[in-house]
Amino acid sequence: MSSAVQVRLTQTPAPANYKGNSACYLTAEGMQIVQLESEALLLRSIQKAGRKLDQLGMTEIEPAGEGWTRDRQWALSQGFTDTKSSNQVNFVGDAKPELEQLRDVVRWSRELINLPSSEIYPESLCERVIAKLKDVAGEHVTARVVAGDQLLAEERFGIHTVGRASQRAPALLELDYNPTGNADAAVEFALIGKGITFDTGGYSIKSNEGMVAMKCDMGGAATVAGALLLAIAQGLQKRVSLLLCCAENMIDGTAYKNGDIITYKNGVSVEIVNTDAEGRVVLADGLLRAGELGAKKIIDAATLTGAAQVAVGTEYNALFSVDEAYAMQALQAAADTAEPLWRLPLASWHQENCPSAFADTANSRPIKGGGAGGASNAAGFLLRFAPNQGQGWLHFDLAAAYHGNANALWAAGATGLGIRNIAKLLTNA
Repeated sequence: MSSAVQVRLTQTPAPANYKGNSACYLTAEGMQIVQLESEALLLRSIQKAGRKLDQLGMTEIEPAGEGWTRDRQWALSQGFTDTKSSNQVNFVGDAKPELEQLRDVVRWSRELINLPSSEIYPESLCERVIAKLKDVAGEHVTARVVAGDQLLAEERFGIHTVGRASQRAPALLELDYNPTGNADAAVEFALIGKGITFDTGGYSIKSNEGMVAMKCDMGGAATVAGALLLAIAQGLQKRVSLLLCCAENMIDGTAYKNGDIITYKNGVSVEIVNTDAEGRVVLADGLLRAGELGAKKIIDAATLTGAAQVAVGTEYNALFSVDEAYAMQALQAAADTAEPLWRLPLASWHQENCPSAFADTANSRPIKGGGAGGASNAAGFLLRFAPNQGQGWLHFDLAAAYHGNANALWAAGATGLGIRNIAKLLTNA
């Protein structure tokens, strides 16, 4: 008989004298979660119950009784996942293999984000991703890492500029997943991830409080790598290019400065007015490379702006696109995977919202947080580099990717939100 704590869905309310959250309560039989009419509220209640069980020191739990759908079991697992990923949920039913697969992928992605920057730096991040994907997909995966001054030779000026002050070389990972057997097959998707493995803010330096969690600034890279890993495990048979734009944003005498101008491979010149708006500077190189590869669809993901968190909080990710049909697909994929996603405004004129007297554009506005509409303006900057005027392109600003402290829904650290959503887009097309 299993020693795991049993977790049941019930119609029986908590006893009248029960102290605490009446939506879930403990009995001699285990944790009881009161069923709610709203599925969205029930999923939150289940996740909170998982957190409570972790806080009580439980290490193994098991859904019991009726009503445990895939998404309900996953909500329980999300709440019960501790910082070190040592807790165990014994999944049940037909969804068990899928959920175990998902758990393993998300744990791997969360570990990448949670590890300190002494272990995860640009080239080590690239190496870990290559090793993992080759382990899963074998000969279907080939990869190259463009690092250090080689970036200059290949005109990846944004990544090099941001990372040149670090003792750890900046790098662009180009990983090709091609299960077709045809070397000339079209690239169906390009996945682009922001891989800033530590972000001091550069000369626009962050406060100690703002810097302490900045190992998480490669959350976009871990998210798109995890999404590809999950999609492959689910049988993806389309060619995908994974592009991780990796750097440490550090300070020394060679660091880029406010007022510097970068001219990208496509001729667009950018004045740096905020060295802490570095994510968009490196992603521009990834978008240009995706265009060179002729990718039919492009998805980028990044822990890009605090403005997105101000807009949607830390329980939603934010979505930007000028492709209406593709944006609707992303929102439907989010609904299908029970991952909170909210679309924020992006129009062609957002490209003009960071003007510069000295270059085609600035990388931000010289105002704290980029000023009003900062998340949309950051997306507008990226739109300058997206192929086909942004048709076939989605930008995920990962406001929900990381929590500095535990709360009622999540353990401290990475969440993995965005992985299922993006994997669904890959496998649905």
